[in-house]
Amino acid sequence: MKPAELALGILTAVGGFVDVSELVFVSQAGSRFGYSLLWVIALATVGIIVFGEMSGRVAAIAKQPVFNLMRHRLGLQWGLVTLAASLFSNTIICAAEIGGVALLLHLFTGLPMRVMAALVTLIFVASIWMLPFKWIERAYGLLGLFMLVFGAALIAIHPPWAQLASGFVPNLPPGLSGRDQLVYAYFVVAIVSAVMFPYETYFYSSGGIEEKWGEKDLTTNRVTAIVGFALGSLLAVSILAISAQLFGPRGISPELVGTVAMEAAVPFGSLGLILALLGMLFALSGAAIETCLANAYSLSQFFGWRWGRHRPPWETPRFTLCWLAVFLIALAIVMTGVEPIALAEYAVVSSILVLPLTYLPLLLLAGDRKYMRAHANGVVTRTLGWGYYALIVVAAVAALPLYLITSGGKL
Repeated sequence: MKPAELALGILTAVGGFVDVSELVFVSQAGSRFGYSLLWVIALATVGIIVFGEMSGRVAAIAKQPVFNLMRHRLGLQWGLVTLAASLFSNTIICAAEIGGVALLLHLFTGLPMRVMAALVTLIFVASIWMLPFKWIERAYGLLGLFMLVFGAALIAIHPPWAQLASGFVPNLPPGLSGRDQLVYAYFVVAIVSAVMFPYETYFYSSGGIEEKWGEKDLTTNRVTAIVGFALGSLLAVSILAISAQLFGPRGISPELVGTVAMEAAVPFGSLGLILALLGMLFALSGAAIETCLANAYSLSQFFGWRWGRHRPPWETPRFTLCWLAVFLIALAIVMTGVEPIALAEYAVVSSILVLPLTYLPLLLLAGDRKYMRAHANGVVTRTLGWGYYALIVVAAVAALPLYLITSGGKL
């Protein structure tokens, strides 16, 4: 791949990294626990890099999308369980993204949220119907780069850099009560889930197959996954760090998407606010489309239907009906009036429960020399992969009890 195309792929990954769940959890984590949870973002980012690169490599060499692996490696029964859980969590997060975009447009226009939700859903449908895969990904990803204003805002407010850096070392803030320690543990699990959302690997690997990746694209896959996800993670770090400095000392809990945008308004005024809102608008829009397509990819791949945005919609009728249905169900959820923040919380908890089943077949195939030949997992990737797999199993076991005990981190 040409350097210009590689750079474009990296920028797209950066602009599309942050979704509504990360906005919610990293900003609230910063407000409540200061810089002490930065290490979790770093830890989870390495995890999504490992599995993202792995899924792209499998797509390039074995030509196998994730949910095709599910059925063959887990069997029909466990494959269906994983599929159902994935469809549920992705649909909920799609609804959260649509609700978040509607809320942002409400702030811009003053029009009712339900009207905005219906309008943006129509725009998303038109985007998928008319645009090829590459331009869907790039258009929303590149426009999401307005989110870089958060990085600039962090530098502008002159945080205590030494204290911020110490947050990348695993730690438990001193003086926490037993209740606060449970809430801290809940945010650890929630951030891991938000950063390592499985729809990202579904979409990424399916995109590699859509774009006909082969052995020649392995370097592109590796560089895009490492650099794109790492730089995108810096946005999440910036949002948490700004929240720790601006919101925490004032006792402000940023429970609305619009509140998070105020982080850029403090150093840059109305211009910063507008750039932040625009960046969030396009980042959440891109995430809504990705989660919707991830569900359509999953169903089609699992049942062996013809799929892909490289074909006209009428040539893939079941695939097309799937993503249309996901948007309609997500919109119906938003129309009930449930808050996007609540939806994001439900999606994060349900997502972490399905992560072990999502990544197990990927790990097995990526290490299988019969399929991957010389490109099977090496010692480093294998060690990291199984290490992170153990981590997400522990997180999956802890997620639901922590959610119930802490009332979703609101104790």
